[in-house]
Amino acid sequence: MSVEDTWKRLASMAAMQCRHNEQIHPEWAEQGHEYYRAVWVECAELLDHFGWKWWKRHAVDRDQVVLEVVDIWHFGLSELIRAGEMNKALAKRLRASLAEPTRLDFRLAVEELARSSLSSRGFDIDAFAGVMRSLPLTFDELYETYVAKNVLNVFRQSNGYGSGEYRKVWNGREDNEHLSELVSALDTDANSFPEDLAAALASRYAGS
Repeated sequence: MSVEDTWKRLASMAAMQCRHNEQIHPEWAEQGHEYYRAVWVECAELLDHFGWKWWKRHAVDRDQVVLEVVDIWHFGLSELIRAGEMNKALAKRLRASLAEPTRLDFRLAVEELARSSLSSRGFDIDAFAGVMRSLPLTFDELYETYVAKNVLNVFRQSNGYGSGEYRKVWNGREDNEHLSELVSALDTDANSFPEDLAAALASRYAGS
């Protein structure tokens, strides 16, 4: 994938994140939200899913770990957009960081991202790339999973998530499970993938 292709996907994700943030508050960028705090708290949740307790047996659920990384990316994107750092130079930097050798164990990479967030009160794209490399998580997988989760987040808000009217469990399964199933049945490379997924979610939710 070229720098131009990486930038196109970054720009697409940024546009989706802006729309979702505006859905919650039209002036989200002026609200002063501490996205860095959300990042390091999510890092702790990520480690809980990956496992760090040496005194108990733990099986890694990679799908859930990836979703947690993508949740961090939502907050990271918001911070990068607000800081005016979403540009082609960032795409080039991300590509370069992802191509570097993996130096840290996954847990240490997550801790480095948390440390950087606390230290800078911003979002360190290189530390985030380190988390991706050490899992490992490709940029394509990040994009596909981000789009899917963003579509779900928008769908939740549109169906009363904020007011408590939304039903997170449909037909005995959580919406995340339905999401994974629908994504596997769609063409994730299609330009219409976000719209196709939103339509499929709406249809399944209405029939539940």
